[in-house]
Amino acid sequence: MLQRRFVLEPDTDHPLYTTAKQFWREELEANWHDPDAFTLILLHSTSFHKETWEPTLRHLFDGIFTRRCRPAAPKIKCAWVIECPNHGESATLNERALQRPPFYRTFGCEKYAEAAHRFMLRGPTFPTPFDFRREKLVGIGHSLGGVGISILPTLAPTIPFCALILIEPLLSPEGIDKLADLKANLIHGAYERRDVWPNRQSASMYFRERTRWDPSVLDNYVKHGLRTCKRVGHEPENHAVTLACSREEEMTMYRDPTGPQRGIESLNQLSATIPVGVIFGDKNDYIPRSVQDALVDPASGRRIQAVRRIEGAGHLIPQHMPAELSRVLLDVWSRLLTPNNTLSKL
Repeated sequence: MLQRRFVLEPDTDHPLYTTAKQFWREELEANWHDPDAFTLILLHSTSFHKETWEPTLRHLFDGIFTRRCRPAAPKIKCAWVIECPNHGESATLNERALQRPPFYRTFGCEKYAEAAHRFMLRGPTFPTPFDFRREKLVGIGHSLGGVGISILPTLAPTIPFCALILIEPLLSPEGIDKLADLKANLIHGAYERRDVWPNRQSASMYFRERTRWDPSVLDNYVKHGLRTCKRVGHEPENHAVTLACSREEEMTMYRDPTGPQRGIESLNQLSATIPVGVIFGDKNDYIPRSVQDALVDPASGRRIQAVRRIEGAGHLIPQHMPAELSRVLLDVWSRLLTPNNTLSKL
């Protein structure tokens, strides 16, 4: 799988760096000038980073070529993963700005969506600008990213999307109070989380013993989800590493008082005009089943075109089961954009 990295620098209106990566395979370059081929836009979950999507995308591309002789196999140009500015590599670039107003302890889902929107309007060049507004876009978001990708298409100026696929989105149509216990547990977990290791090898062993992450996801986390420690005075401290998304920034994301509600409002609007699919795990280890059922309830007025539950999966589907997620994504994507789907023609 090929990739290239892009950095959109700050300006007077938005004093934060936004980083993104484009992923594709050489065989996909034949689709780059095909008006019927799709471009994927992916947003990640809290405490992770843009590279956490790599294993899923690798399996997804493999699946597309396995299925390419079938009528339902979608054509794709490439995938873009845009990083939340207080996560991963971006958090290091934005370290000083995040310690000052207007971003100090205020970063949430809406600001992630705004950063992605700005990147899509102003970045990147090859050397001519890549105009996302001319692409057939499919938005995919996990957890926090599911909220962000729900908000993104409603920001002005509008960037049109053909479809959205939400994976375990942190959306509660009956109000944020329904997630109060979950938020309290997540904040406590972030507060108690270990955040320093003597080196990356030690960190790798720590996570390998305590998580069910896919090995490729874990390797990417150790490489991109951690950063070199700094002493006062900003001097590197030997080979010690710490969390790229700090505990404080993670807790700030969980405390976001408005993002999930804004996401529901946006989803209510979007689901009437473009196909929307939702993927859940069948283990409710984070989001209560009642909240998920309310999100996809046909009586709500939201038009969710496809709902799938992945057997054996909990909330962290991209981290635990990237191969299975890629297969379900392909199935949902094909269903949403089939020619007989009336919403896909709007």
